[in-house]
Amino acid sequence: MYTILVCDDDVDIASALKIYLTAEGYNVLVAHDGEAALKIIASERVHLVIMDIMMPKLDGIAATARLREADGVAGGIPIILLTAKSEDTDIVLGLNIGADDYVTKPYNPVELMARVKAQLRRYTKLGGATDIKDKPGVYQHGGILLDDNAKTVTLDGEQVSLTPTEFALLKVLIREPGHVFSSKQLYEAVRGESPFGAEGMIAVHIRHLREKLEIDPSNPRHIKVVWGQGYKLE
Repeated sequence: MYTILVCDDDVDIASALKIYLTAEGYNVLVAHDGEAALKIIASERVHLVIMDIMMPKLDGIAATARLREADGVAGGIPIILLTAKSEDTDIVLGLNIGADDYVTKPYNPVELMARVKAQLRRYTKLGGATDIKDKPGVYQHGGILLDDNAKTVTLDGEQVSLTPTEFALLKVLIREPGHVFSSKQLYEAVRGESPFGAEGMIAVHIRHLREKLEIDPSNPRHIKVVWGQGYKLE
């Protein structure tokens, strides 16, 4: 059984989420601030975190950043951010510091459950929750080496820390060097669902990948954009 941590300072929202998730068969833990969430993750096996952005003590952005800095399994736990704001700056900031997805409040429970299932499905395929179901392999291109067995990436021999979404995105690109993938194709490949207009998230993750893999992200030599078409690994 998957364990999901719900972190929201609004007791009513946290309680409602627990009811929805429990009804879907998940084990649910609850925290009401970022510090409490990190303490739970340090002591419990958590497979996914649903985190509100605006919280006391330690907000969702800071808690996500701290979690992404953690070693081992904890650093790779999928994170879905909840935000009461619809401004792009909140969404981009959350994705830039390592969140995997977001839902804007008031949220649609059906949509949220779909996103939860998609993240857990991808996390499972990355080896974070259960046995790997697809055939793992080692892919190398232009100094980048992705080991799907160990779930590691190195650049010119130096290990690079990627979030689960970044790893999945790079895996799609490196398996077919030179092939141009549209944002829609990349979204569907890494999330297992239609983007419903959220293809713009891919641009954020691509930028983040470039910051980790390129000497000069503004003039990339690995991950190229093909204007009007998509992205490719060159």
